[in-house]
Amino acid sequence: MTRLLPAAIALTLAATASPAAAYWEYGHQTVALIARANVRPATRAAIDRILRQSTLLDTPTCPARTIAEASVWADCVKTIRNPDGKRPFDFAYSWHFQDVDVCKPFDLAGPCKDGNCVSAQIERDVKLLRDKATPAKERVQALVFLIHFVGDLHQPLHAGEKGDKGGNDVKAVYGILSTPRLNLHSIWDGYLAERAITSGPSLVRRYPAAERAKIAAGSVTDWSRESWQVAHDVTYASALKGDPCAPTPPLVTLDEATIQSIVPAARLEVERGGLRLAKLLDQALG
Repeated sequence: MTRLLPAAIALTLAATASPAAAYWEYGHQTVALIARANVRPATRAAIDRILRQSTLLDTPTCPARTIAEASVWADCVKTIRNPDGKRPFDFAYSWHFQDVDVCKPFDLAGPCKDGNCVSAQIERDVKLLRDKATPAKERVQALVFLIHFVGDLHQPLHAGEKGDKGGNDVKAVYGILSTPRLNLHSIWDGYLAERAITSGPSLVRRYPAAERAKIAAGSVTDWSRESWQVAHDVTYASALKGDPCAPTPPLVTLDEATIQSIVPAARLEVERGGLRLAKLLDQALG
């Protein structure tokens, strides 16, 4: 598992990381490993069995042999180009997020038109995995997409935004770190996720049954609304000094006190993502 970040590496990544990257490697891998630790044994065996067929994806530069590799496959394939220069996976671009305005009533109808949003694709992937008639290649693809998309849904800026491309247009300072390409989205994708995951005991463990049931309760729509609410109550509220719907300034600053105050919320989102992915995998494969 990749670990972030000595200071020099952090500066380099802030300057070079793609704005399209989603939850970076560490967040996605942690969500996937939490899920693996909490699925039923039969589900774990089914996951391994399907991923042994991952060569069917025909993406050798983006392997998916393990659940950790599978968790970042959907981002990795964004970089693949055909000989004619076209990107074969561009069809899935909008599947990683849903632009639900945090300053309006929660509504998935517009952002999820024709199923082109993350929550609709999660539900689609579960159905494909449950259907015994799904061809092997589609089954593998459904699994790797599902593992990734549940992580995406629990990055709040993939579930809610305010007309700023999920915070990508919001230039930001993170503690003492400031570079021209650092923005609110990349902070929640990478630096804050890493800080949250490494704060306190490991999140990758077997959770008690009662805790699993409590966190994994509800539907994909319920989880979408909850993550959208976190975007409103925590992500934007902390960046805009208490009023998430105030006009966004050209540059926002998350000082150390603010970072410490939002780490628990970011940590809980990773935990929720892992346990809810475990629930969906059990439903689909268990």
